[in-house]
Amino acid sequence: MFKHLLRNILVFSFILIASFNFMPSAMALGGIQPSLNESAPDFTLPTNLGDGEISLHDYRGKWVVLYFYPQDFTPGCTLEAKRFQQDLPKYHDLNAEIIGVSVDDVNSHQSFCNEEGLKFPLLADTEGKVSKAYGSWLSGRSLRHTYIINPEGILVAKFLGVRPAIHSQEVLSELNKLNN
Repeated sequence: MFKHLLRNILVFSFILIASFNFMPSAMALGGIQPSLNESAPDFTLPTNLGDGEISLHDYRGKWVVLYFYPQDFTPGCTLEAKRFQQDLPKYHDLNAEIIGVSVDDVNSHQSFCNEEGLKFPLLADTEGKVSKAYGSWLSGRSLRHTYIINPEGILVAKFLGVRPAIHSQEVLSELNKLNN
């Protein structure tokens, strides 16, 4: 009886706290989110394209759509990547580049890009350091979060709780607003 009462009190307490949203606004599933209108956390990670490594600062002067995803070859991640690829010319028209990040290694990324016809870089965050810096890390995987970084390296938008089927269109819409 006492165990059930204690359990019910704990459950009620969690529901009450959640309903008042006492969680700090910078906290989301995956960790502490970087602040908007501040410099985006810089990084250098191995990639399947080019010289083997990409740094965020390599993209100064361009908009960057930095998207985190759980794993190559899974249905949601494949759909999201294919939609970004489909819209890649529209991003380039806006002076924007797409960069994907997951815990998969460079060889997995290469296979994924080859199989799906992806022409943008995928970065191998095998230790999760960059995912953690962006508050996009949970249980050994990157979460499906996206960040827009302006040409000066400032984080200006973020998308949490992404829906792969429509996400690229949401990001393009936001980029259009930010460019006007």
